[in-house]
Formats: sequence, C-alpha cells, structure tokens
Amino acid sequence: MILKRFSVGLIFRLVLIFAVLSFMAYLFQTTPNFLAPAVLFFVVVFQFLELYNYVNTINKKVIRFLESVRYSDFSSGFSADNKLGKSFKLLNQSFHEVLEIFRETRAEKEQHLIMISTILQNIQTGIISFDTSGEIGLINSMTKKLLLTSQIKNMSDIKFNQPRLYEHLINLKPGKSDLVIVNNDIKLALNSTILRMGNKDWKIVSIHNIYSELQQNELNAWQNLTKVLRHEIMNSVTPIATLVSSMNDILEEDVIKLPNSYELPIEAHEDIKLGLKTIENRSRGLVNFINAYRDYTNIPAPKFTSISAQQLIHYVTKLLKEDLQNRGIKLQLNLPEIDIQLWADEEQVQLILINLIKNAKEALVNCLNPTLTITIITTQNFYYINVEDNGEGIVPEALERIFIPFFTTKKEGSGIGLSLSRQIMQLHNGKLSVSSTPNISTTFTLQFPRKK
Repeated sequence: MILKRFSVGLIFRLVLIFAVLSFMAYLFQTTPNFLAPAVLFFVVVFQFLELYNYVNTINKKVIRFLESVRYSDFSSGFSADNKLGKSFKLLNQSFHEVLEIFRETRAEKEQHLIMISTILQNIQTGIISFDTSGEIGLINSMTKKLLLTSQIKNMSDIKFNQPRLYEHLINLKPGKSDLVIVNNDIKLALNSTILRMGNKDWKIVSIHNIYSELQQNELNAWQNLTKVLRHEIMNSVTPIATLVSSMNDILEEDVIKLPNSYELPIEAHEDIKLGLKTIENRSRGLVNFINAYRDYTNIPAPKFTSISAQQLIHYVTKLLKEDLQNRGIKLQLNLPEIDIQLWADEEQVQLILINLIKNAKEALVNCLNPTLTITIITTQNFYYINVEDNGEGIVPEALERIFIPFFTTKKEGSGIGLSLSRQIMQLHNGKLSVSSTPNISTTFTLQFPRKK
C-alpha cells in the first residue's frame, strides 16, 4: 500500500514537471518575452528539489531507523512524523512498532543481566573470567573471599597476593580441573572452560572450597577403614585367644605329672596340635591382610607412555584365553579399526583388565551361555573400555560398596582388587565405574582422558 501510494505521488510529480517543461518550451517558441519562461524555469527547479526531497524521504527514515538500532537509541519516534501525508503513516507506525520491540527486548535482557549478576554475587561458588592479557571480565564477591584478596581489577592483583594460585588459574586447561590448597581452611577445586566473544577468548573458572567435603569424605573413609580393620583383626585374634585359653585348660586338666616328666594323652595332644595349626593359619591370614593393606597404600606412580588399546586388550585376553575356553566362556571383542592410543602405564592397566576378567570369569560359573564382551568406545574427550559379562551380577546393596578397600562378596578374596583398580585409574586422571542388573549383565567401565 505504501509503495503504491509512493508510486502515485512520484508519477504525479513527474507529470507536473513534464507539463511545466512542455509549456516552457512552447513559450520559448511562440513569444519573444523571456520573463514567463524564466519564471517557469524556477518553478521547474523547485519541482525537482521537491521531487528529490520526496524520493529521499524514505531513505532518510530508513537511515534514521538503522542508526537508532545501531546505537541502541530507541527514543526516536516515527508515529507522529506524518508530514508527507497519509501515504507514510503506515511506514512510520511500522518503524515505531519495531523500535518498541527492540526497546522491550533490551529492557528484558537488562533485567536478565541484573538477575544473573545478583545470582552470581550470592552463590557460594566463585566465578571469574579473564582473557590472555589478564583483563578481568567477570568476578563475584565469593571469588575475592576465596582468594583472600579484597580488590581484584586485573589478574596481576591475584599474582601479587596469591602467586601460586595465579599460576594454577593461568595454566588450567579448558575442561580440566585442579586442586589448590590456599591454607588449612581453604582447599579450592578449580574448573575452567573457554568462551569466545567477538575476537577475544575468555577463560571462565569456577572456584569452590571443598574443605568441608574433604573433611567429611576423609572421616567416612577412616570410619570404613576402621570397620574393615576391626572386622579382620577380630576375626583373627578372637579364635587365637580362644584357642590359647583352651590349650591352657588342656594343659591344666589333662597333663599327668610324673616325677621327672609330664605325660599327655593322645586326645589332648591332637587337640593342642589342631589348636596350634589353627593359630598358625589365622596368624598367616592376618599377615596376608597386612600385606594387602601395604600394597593398597603403596601404589607406585604410573609411568606414562603411549600404548595401543587394541594391542593391550589382545595381550591380556591371550593370557587368559585358555582358562576362559576351559570354562566354556565365549569371548567377544568389539574394537574399532582405527588404532586407539592411551596415555597410561601399560603394566598397571594390564593389572586392572586381568582383575576385571578374572572377576567376570568367577561371576559366569553357574551361567548358561557365559559370554564376556570387551568393547572400546571413543568420544570427543574420553576413551572407554567396557568389560561386560552376563553372569549373576551384583545386588544394589553391594554395588555401592564394592570399591571400598577389603570389602568382598566372595568366600575367598582379599577385597583389594577393585579398590586397587579404582585407585590406579584415579592416578591416570580417569575413572572406574560399574553398572549391574542381577542375572542379566554387569559392566565395568574404564574411562581414560584423551591426550590433547
């Protein structure tokens, strides 16, 4: 409608100009007086100026509208600017409505920013963002509290007050986490990510004081360890004390005192011999338990090298292949064609896989069509090795405790294998997890970070 009215106005003005020019040419040819043609000439000039202003009116309005958007100046109004008549009224209203939408959108965004800023200033997690030059884009009050620095305008302020923490913040890679001990009461967990805004890369770091969580976890760990130690020691010491008391009674009641010697009945002799044998076995069991505890608390640091995951799995399964075949266990390997390189200690990872395969073998003893499946899965940030069996599974109550040192569901076993395996994976910056549905399947998953 606007375009139609604009075209009509344009044609009308062009017709008038053409008419005036034609009349002026006619006067030049028919009259010797140049006054009238001169007047008409000025009329034509005025008409051209008016036509130019008419044509550029829309351009001026569009430019004014775009400049309002560009500079976020939404105070401009178009609805009352109708100097050119009704043909531009709808256009002015449209411009005004669009600016009103921009105005409302900006107000809504400002409200969201205020809300987000308020949340950031009141959460118990520190948030800080900075670029490569050390300029700080965002920082909340909790960050200043955790960093023990009241005024932080640039990363150099942190470097001056907390140089060690500054190095951790600068060197922390995206997607990684770190732990920094500031003092006895502040132990900070750092997590970072990178956000690109415009032509700048901003590192955003979340800072959380995990001192209380570490204290609680440490307390729980000591309580669990104390329970296990008490259980094992009591299991060994109680029968020893009982047997020693029984043998004392035998010596007091059954030994026959002779003038120069003592005589012991055969039955009493056998009882003492059995008691001593039991004491020996329980003492040896207690020593084995202490040795297992020593092994758990003295894991050597991993010797990292680049190893082929496929070759590693083939080597381990080759070691146990004959035993699996003798037990009728079908072995399935789902390995990718592309060679997967793990950054790990080969011997320690072999130890984990051997332990998991042996556990699976024992779980498949009474299973029909026993099957053991080893699968490699790759994602953008991690490699996963799944060891799955279709055996008896693990009940939910035990599933939560199988990684506790010395906890075991087997009649024979130290309960150290899975906890040792998880500790090794933690030293590899990875994880060992389990999922199980009783009598259907059990899957142990080794998670390795991809080397950047």
